[in-house]
Amino acid sequence: MTCFRILAAGLLAAVPLAAQETTDPFPDPIEAREGVILVDYQDFATLPDIDGEPARAMLLLDEPGTRRLFVNDMQGPIYTVGYDGGRVVEYLDISAAAWGVGVQSSGRERGVQSFALHPQFGQAGTPGHGKLYTWTDVAATDPAPDFVAGDGERDSHDTVLLEWTARAPGGATYDGGPPRELLRVQQPYANHNGGRISFNPLAGPNDADYGLLYVGIADGGSGGDPMNQAQDHGSAFGKILRIDPLGSNSANGQYGIPATNPFVRGGPAGALGEVYALGVRNPQHFAWDPANGRMYMTDIGQNIVEEMSPVSAGANLGWNVWEGSFRYAGRAGVSTAAQRGDAAMTYPVAEYDHRDPILVGRAAAAGLHVYRSTAIPQLTGRILFGDLPSGEIFHVSAADPPAGGQEPVRRVLLRHEGQAATLLEVIRSRNAQQGREPASRVDLRMGPGPDGQVFLLNKSDGVIRRLVPSGGG
Repeated sequence: MTCFRILAAGLLAAVPLAAQETTDPFPDPIEAREGVILVDYQDFATLPDIDGEPARAMLLLDEPGTRRLFVNDMQGPIYTVGYDGGRVVEYLDISAAAWGVGVQSSGRERGVQSFALHPQFGQAGTPGHGKLYTWTDVAATDPAPDFVAGDGERDSHDTVLLEWTARAPGGATYDGGPPRELLRVQQPYANHNGGRISFNPLAGPNDADYGLLYVGIADGGSGGDPMNQAQDHGSAFGKILRIDPLGSNSANGQYGIPATNPFVRGGPAGALGEVYALGVRNPQHFAWDPANGRMYMTDIGQNIVEEMSPVSAGANLGWNVWEGSFRYAGRAGVSTAAQRGDAAMTYPVAEYDHRDPILVGRAAAAGLHVYRSTAIPQLTGRILFGDLPSGEIFHVSAADPPAGGQEPVRRVLLRHEGQAATLLEVIRSRNAQQGREPASRVDLRMGPGPDGQVFLLNKSDGVIRRLVPSGGG
């Protein structure tokens, strides 16, 4: 242990934490007007309603090999959208009876959590040709899970990683057979299930990271990580895993564990080789900076702090010892004693708290994009991230990322009918046109398109929106 860590531990022991517990660690609110970036947007496409309710869009991806965007509805369908936004086609419905998957999509937090296209998806003659991966909650708890929380007695449902193989991936609809199951997680609670899955979009064929799939798994649910999973190196919960979906050296033989993963050699006793990073609570989105390859993550906090954090091999993001930059104090909130006081932890680049007046009563960090395009100059060099319920979009510097806190965080607003508006205000305007009750929340997501474009998704009006240069160019 370094001298610094011994000193930090001594300080934590010497300071009475209870005296410094708070539910409002950032009393100075996010600046509502200073530093605001105003951007234009276009309605790009509309996803179909299901049973009269708007689509529950989770993720949008670009697939250059077939020149289409793919977007999923949490209830099961995956759609394709042309680059011009003119046609929305159902490519695959994971919930269709023919597949036998049985998507569990009741409540806000369950369903098709994420999906990923192998980087060779559109490249004929390659091992990843036609490979599509889905990360979904299911009601059926057979076969036996690969990972359980604690003693495995709690069993709400399972989350499964599936591989689908299209024969002709450029076709209008999926033409392959039933999916192959790679791994299965037994969820102890109904909330905090899977997170994001993603390939590193910057990795080329000669890079060690090429074709490796990052899999976010939340801490298992309930509140406060009651089973203490996130800090347990031998548990898959509260982790970001990195696997080779085309490999076979895992315990179940259905996927590979990369030799370059941080705990394959020399990790703590019992550590899972699949683990890339630990100490996460509910990892909703990953993004990589095209300028330097840095990986970032948005992680939903408990009741106090939302965070956007860097991720690296072997990183410990702190949960449930830390919530953002603060010691987690359970129902009492967080402690302001010895902020960021453990040198072994990786702390947020930016964070904000639930009491900020621009929010809508609840908060959850989701959506993430590092904007390096020059098409919208005011966004160039900014890390964009969002708040899921309110639809607020925030920005901080990508060239000089801040060292946590709320003070550097600034807003991005949309130009709507000549006024600056939040995404929630835009959606409420559309709801009025649709004859729907105005939305109380957005459920914001972001998706990267071709040429650095940014798309905004939501679960309240079914509309996919695209950020555009001033004047709609």
